[in-house]
Amino acid sequence: MPQEYRVQEAIKAAIQAKKNLRDFYLQAAQITENTKGKSVFARLADEVKENTGRIFPYYRGDDFGSFEEYMAQPPQKDSAMLAELRKALDENVHERRAREIALREEEDLEKHFRMTAAQIIDPAARSVFEKAANETRNHYQVVESEYARTMAMVHETDMNTYVRE
Repeated sequence: MPQEYRVQEAIKAAIQAKKNLRDFYLQAAQITENTKGKSVFARLADEVKENTGRIFPYYRGDDFGSFEEYMAQPPQKDSAMLAELRKALDENVHERRAREIALREEEDLEKHFRMTAAQIIDPAARSVFEKAANETRNHYQVVESEYARTMAMVHETDMNTYVRE
């Protein structure tokens, strides 16, 4: 069923979804005791904050305050991502597991953005979600590449070397 999202509502929803993802990564970094796993989550949180910062200036509402104020707010208590985090993480999360969780969360967020975009009538509002989905896909690919590296898989930059040998 098509939704009558306005552009500002779409931008606000995308910002909130990205903040939830960042909160997920920050909480994961706090819970994870393994140094490499902790650093993976912390870096992902920083990257998501940077991505959110590129969208934030387009939001015209005043309910968030400044970008830094909004990003410093505590996580939403009813965040589904954080509920999943509590189930998925323990003190033994290591770098590989951290990246697996990140891949799943990025993939789920991309699907959410694409499904929402498909239901929006207003082309400008739809564009906000499509751009957010594409940015999330790009972030997924970065995490996936790092995952392949940590698993000692053939990295896409080494593909020609291995194919020719």
